Amino acid sequence: MSANLSAIFYLISGVLFILALRGLSSPETSRKGNLFGILGMIIAITVTFLSVGNFSIGFIYVLILLLAGGSIGTLIAYKIPMTAMPELVAGFHSLVGLAAVFVGISAFLNPEAFNLGLRGNIKIASLVEMSIGAAIGAITFSGSIIAFLKLRGIMSGSPITFKGQHYLNLLLGIVIIVLIFYLCNTQSESFFWRLIQISFLLGLLLIIPIGGADMPVVISMLNSYSGWAAAGIGFTLENSALIITGALVGSSGAILSYIMCKGMNRSFFNVILGGFGGTDQTLSSKGKDKKPVKSGNAEDAAFLMKNASSVIIVPGYGMAVAQAQHALREMVDSLKKNDVKVSYAVHPVAGRMPGHMNVLLAEANVPYDEVFELDEINNDFANCDVAYVIGANDVTNPIAKTDPQSPIYGMPILDVEKSKSVLFVKRSLSPGYAGVDNELFYRDNTLMLFSDAKKMTEEIVKSLN
Repeated sequence: MSANLSAIFYLISGVLFILALRGLSSPETSRKGNLFGILGMIIAITVTFLSVGNFSIGFIYVLILLLAGGSIGTLIAYKIPMTAMPELVAGFHSLVGLAAVFVGISAFLNPEAFNLGLRGNIKIASLVEMSIGAAIGAITFSGSIIAFLKLRGIMSGSPITFKGQHYLNLLLGIVIIVLIFYLCNTQSESFFWRLIQISFLLGLLLIIPIGGADMPVVISMLNSYSGWAAAGIGFTLENSALIITGALVGSSGAILSYIMCKGMNRSFFNVILGGFGGTDQTLSSKGKDKKPVKSGNAEDAAFLMKNASSVIIVPGYGMAVAQAQHALREMVDSLKKNDVKVSYAVHPVAGRMPGHMNVLLAEANVPYDEVFELDEINNDFANCDVAYVIGANDVTNPIAKTDPQSPIYGMPILDVEKSKSVLFVKRSLSPGYAGVDNELFYRDNTLMLFSDAKKMTEEIVKSLN
């Protein structure tokens, strides 16, 4: 395939990627956006293969590995439950970063194959591009591994901090810049390997101080990092499709991170530097000493909701774990038959990744016009008869507004405590992912429903009917 024809098809795939992002910006058009993205990727991969022009043994190996990787990815996509999607995304981000590192290593060790010059005499511009791409890829890889371990529960979700941590991160960042400078001057292999090693270390140190409540922002941030890594390697390979795709992913991930930081009252620059979520964290037991909790059953909950004029549903990770979204939709339908006004309140970081709750609710065919973001519905809780909280812990915790020592202090929360009655579905009084005891459990207007979210919701449906 000629270079001009390849450029045209790469441009088409780039336009499709832009349309994909546009479609994914709204739940109503997300399916169409996903299809645009798939089509754009098919075109980009096909054109790249046809542009090689040399169907050698190496080409066949690449094709076999591509089919094997695609088959594994397809199998994982079909089998993975929505509750495990955040760690899956983190795992995939790590693979993107590692791929960027491998391409950077290949280009450095064998520049002739990439038309970058000779070994020891690589073009300076290409050397800068591959160095930056490989460094960001290494940071993305190790950072994503830590995020995966935290999300999977293999590693504690609590922040891991030590004195001088931020200064160490800054120092490592400066060292990376210095190494790139000397690498470009000397083209020494030892400088290149040190650059990769320190980047791996920096990725680890950037993510370990981040607490569980901030993990959705981490997913978004790592998504941005993986995009910039791909774009850097795209320049090295002189592949316009990879440059366009990487830039789109990098910029959209950065914008999403900024929006989420604003919604959580976090500093965007602290996110980039890995400096947020690192406050000392101690589990609060003050709530348990204040007063006993009030617990109820499905009949109590059904009675309160049936006699309410308005109910606000607050979904959280507990709903995702129990896969209770379909039972929840059935409960809402029953309430509507009793002329109860029902709406859904979704916090920007509810769940473990951006849009987690929106995807689950869409899966249960919840009408989009009934789902509201925090800033759209927060004032309605004061006039709400019943708030039904189904596993949303940290995003409803009033301590975020009262305790400066709390790791979630300053994070905007859903003001469910202002409702006349709060029904909180949870298995136990254990703290949420941020490791903070929820004061809402002990409020006079809160009725705890200790059960699996799906089982409790199904029992409420039976009582309503």
